[in-house]
Amino acid sequence: MGKAEKGTPKDLANRMKAKGLQKLRWYCQMCQKQCRDENGFKCHTMSESHQRQLLLFADNPESFLDSFSEEFLEGYLGLLKRRFGTKRVHANNVYQEYIQDRDHVHMNATQWETLTDFVKWLGREGHCVVDETEKGWYVTYIDRDPETLRRQAAAQRRQKAERGQEERMQDFIQRQIELGRAKDPVDKLQGDEAAAALQREDGATISLTLKAGPARPRLSGLEGGNALKIVSGKQAEKVKKDTKKRTALDEIMEEEMKGKKSREESTTLGKEKSNSSTEETRDLPWVIEDIIVKVVTKDLGSKYYKQKGIVKEVVGKYAAIVRLLDCNTKLKLDQTHLETVIPSVGRAVLVVAGPRRGSQAMLHSIQEESFSATLDFEGQLVPGIPYEQFSKLVPS
Repeated sequence: MGKAEKGTPKDLANRMKAKGLQKLRWYCQMCQKQCRDENGFKCHTMSESHQRQLLLFADNPESFLDSFSEEFLEGYLGLLKRRFGTKRVHANNVYQEYIQDRDHVHMNATQWETLTDFVKWLGREGHCVVDETEKGWYVTYIDRDPETLRRQAAAQRRQKAERGQEERMQDFIQRQIELGRAKDPVDKLQGDEAAAALQREDGATISLTLKAGPARPRLSGLEGGNALKIVSGKQAEKVKKDTKKRTALDEIMEEEMKGKKSREESTTLGKEKSNSSTEETRDLPWVIEDIIVKVVTKDLGSKYYKQKGIVKEVVGKYAAIVRLLDCNTKLKLDQTHLETVIPSVGRAVLVVAGPRRGSQAMLHSIQEESFSATLDFEGQLVPGIPYEQFSKLVPS
């Protein structure tokens, strides 16, 4: 039967069928070819192009499996991060949304046979927090983005500073109360006696006796002496009390100003150190071929922002030709528009800056507090290497 003529209802029906998702059993991952029926899939497997792809796969099957597995992992985690964030969600729900993309990498082409094996692997590698319930496996994404970690660390430091300020204020107020009691033991004794007098046992009654106190002296020019002197004496006492109040307030303000000044000095020193290290790293060329980098500029549009790619060629000292992994597009970018990519623990990395530039190593562990990592150079562990001095190496 011949092919339907273009524009006919049969041709339109065939095009509509080709747009949607079709059966996985008639899809060839090596050729990225989707067939509509069994006969078409059989014809494809007998074609010359398919046979050439099978020969390529037979020469190096592990390389193809690793490539497909990495693409599947990035697609699944990317959807989980964008769609659900750090919420707890059913793993199968994420997978059903992932396979709605017609050009997705199928799981039967990866190293994982089932979705359960894949979810368990995510938990072991530390990409997600996984737990099993009666309804199935649930996953929670662990966000390790450097920008997110910086925001969380800044929020924690701000909360710690606020708590410390409140605690210092409470301690200062408590010390002032104790000093006041120590200076006036009579008031303290009277307060203790009053507190003891108000205590009673169950069923006991309290009787109060009101006695007339001594009469206050009247202020007059004849009997009380000079009224102006009495008034001036009261004003002097009031001035002394106000001076004491101002002194206590001044002490509080002085302590707060000292704490604020020390915090500002420490923050300024930290910023100067980080800025100097960042400027030194930016001034030096760090792009090297065969590393994976991330596009961090928005000048090219949102399509390429946060996209990962492979450095195929270094142009001059500070520019590189990057092939993006998602759309296979090649871009020429300056190193200021790129940043390094931190792989998972146990993956290979390449040192791009510092005294060990150009050396390969394995990522041993990550120190999120200091934004650095420990690298394994053939059994020698070197801690404290910043994120910007190494990047993920393209698997060979």
